[in-house]
Amino acid sequence: MLFESKFTNDGFNNRITSLFGIQYPIIQAGMIWASGWRLASAVSNAGGLGIIGAGSMYPEVLKEHIIKCKQATDKPFAVNLPLLYPSIDQHIAIIIEQKVPIVFTSAGNPKTWTSKLKENGITVVHVVSSAKFAKKCEEAGVDAVVAEGFEAGGHNGREETTTLCLIPAVREAIKIPLIAAGGIGGGRAMFAVMALGAEGVQMGSRFVCTPEASSHKAFKDAVVNAGEGYTVLTLKKLTPVRLIKNEFYQRVYEAEKNGATIADLEYLLGRARAKQGMFDGNLTEGELEIGQVSSMIKEIKPAAEIVTEVWNEFKNTAKNPLSY
Repeated sequence: MLFESKFTNDGFNNRITSLFGIQYPIIQAGMIWASGWRLASAVSNAGGLGIIGAGSMYPEVLKEHIIKCKQATDKPFAVNLPLLYPSIDQHIAIIIEQKVPIVFTSAGNPKTWTSKLKENGITVVHVVSSAKFAKKCEEAGVDAVVAEGFEAGGHNGREETTTLCLIPAVREAIKIPLIAAGGIGGGRAMFAVMALGAEGVQMGSRFVCTPEASSHKAFKDAVVNAGEGYTVLTLKKLTPVRLIKNEFYQRVYEAEKNGATIADLEYLLGRARAKQGMFDGNLTEGELEIGQVSSMIKEIKPAAEIVTEVWNEFKNTAKNPLSY
């Protein structure tokens, strides 16, 4: 059995579970407008690693979520921090003050804050979309990387490299622990990427469809009802983002087809478009960020059930990879 020596009586033993102090190498992504303290604590309590998504939080809101998460779980949890956030220094100060054990950084240069975080005893993971940037992360001193294929929801790499191509390339480029993301919604996909060299998985879209996710019920229902081909990577002139097709997306599509400039697209996007769609539930005018794996998600269920299902499916697949 490929992973036989890694299974323990109550979980799994590898560099990712050891690094984070968790039971299973299953990580919930820090998604904007979805990943608050309720979701993060539920995943951590179930044996995975829950993440608070700071990208949609003002500093004082982030502090509130960290405090509530610590009250709801005695297990490790993390904060996801986009490095381009305008109040980044305030976020960093709160994370250090609140003694958050793990930080996942993204959307910026890992050299900027990694040493500061590590000086304060914080484990640092950075999200990348290419082997080139994974190597730069290793040089910057991060403890692990998340390699995210373009199947993923939300903002995405310009390279448009699929997860199955990205993971072996990154594995070859770095020696530090590797987490796979993008298009992973179950234990069979987890088995596949770990066979390619990943040591854990990060899942976002699957955890959107939970009662604990703070996103709007209408958005969750739209994800459950999404079929094959319902999402598309768009706004490539700005920051590429994968969206469910709706009226807002259609206007973006028409604008891009007619040669819209960056300024045109910025005006069309406006402010708080993602909040409008995912948090307020405006399925017509909002940005509906989700991954391609949404077509495989058929119901809303508790985060703990998802962790258990993914783990059991992974374990069963590892015992008999040809059973499906």
